[in-house]
Amino acid sequence: MTPVFQDSRLEPIRQKVEAGKRLDYADGVALYRSPDLLGVGWMANLVRERLHGDHTYFNVNRHLNPTDVCVASCKLCAFGKRARDPKAYTMSLEEVWEKAGHGYSEAVTEFHIVGGLHPELTLDWYCQMLRGLKERYPQVHLKAFTMVEIGYFATRSKLTHREVLIRLRDAGMDSMPGGGAEIFHERVRRIICDHKITGDQWLEVARTAHELGLHSNCTMLYGHIETEEDRVDHLVKLRRLQDDTQGFQTFIPLAFHPDNTDLHHIPSTTGFDDIREIAVSRLMLDNIPHIKAYWVMMTPKIAQIAQRFGSDDIDGTLVEERIYHDAGATTSQNLRRGDLMRLIREAGREPVERDTLYRPVERTENVFTVLV
Repeated sequence: MTPVFQDSRLEPIRQKVEAGKRLDYADGVALYRSPDLLGVGWMANLVRERLHGDHTYFNVNRHLNPTDVCVASCKLCAFGKRARDPKAYTMSLEEVWEKAGHGYSEAVTEFHIVGGLHPELTLDWYCQMLRGLKERYPQVHLKAFTMVEIGYFATRSKLTHREVLIRLRDAGMDSMPGGGAEIFHERVRRIICDHKITGDQWLEVARTAHELGLHSNCTMLYGHIETEEDRVDHLVKLRRLQDDTQGFQTFIPLAFHPDNTDLHHIPSTTGFDDIREIAVSRLMLDNIPHIKAYWVMMTPKIAQIAQRFGSDDIDGTLVEERIYHDAGATTSQNLRRGDLMRLIREAGREPVERDTLYRPVERTENVFTVLV
């Protein structure tokens, strides 16, 4: 049954969505500005169920953050610290390898590895870290390093992005997370993250990774100083690159957490904002297969609701998450596999455990098999 929208501006967009036609920039702005969240959500759910039916994906993963020392001073960040900060830390290789084994009882299928831009750790150190993880946990997929980290490694090593990516890939990096994209518009980046690579450089690193056969995720940080037009511009640029490479697996909208950052005066996003972001992302990113409701950022309750507003993924078990919790997140730092399955079922969806590449995982106690 076709709903009657409260906002008449949604009607021509509905016609496009039902016909499977691509939405344009103006449509994206209209979706962000519409007061009819249920109407926007109805369309997003239509697309979501067309792609994935009742399935909601999750994985058993572990976050590893080898260091929080960072040469950048991004206003949006509560994680990075200067090397002389008494609260800063940098793990040794042995500590990384040992920490990876903590919480391993559920047979982790993925290590998610990101960290600060350390002024002394070398590319060889990171390659050795990857090789050590592969030797100790050969069945675990290594999703490692943002495009920002790749750009920094290249600058420090005097290598091209392609050369850095090849070295990391050969050392064991299987795919890449999508962090550091923030908002691509230059005006916004100058204010919130002027120490990072540009938006165009982020996209170029992602393009190069995809050309080398490395899949990645992609993200957008919203709820700070950006405009609705900036958000749409960001989504359109991701969609354009995906048209060329088909290398993005999942889009993760990330709400800005202002606590403990230089932008602490900005109010946090609301549940209304978070649900809308999921829905608009699903409608605009017609060529990216999955939209993730990151439960750590959104809270498990909002992530559940998001499964009816365009999301088909709820992320994973994590075990320990530092970046959002340093910025004031009050959610748990981990959920067990059974907890995630319960959350998904209570949302009226069918849980599907996946590996990083979205292949179904069959599990007997703590032994898993990837169904290729």
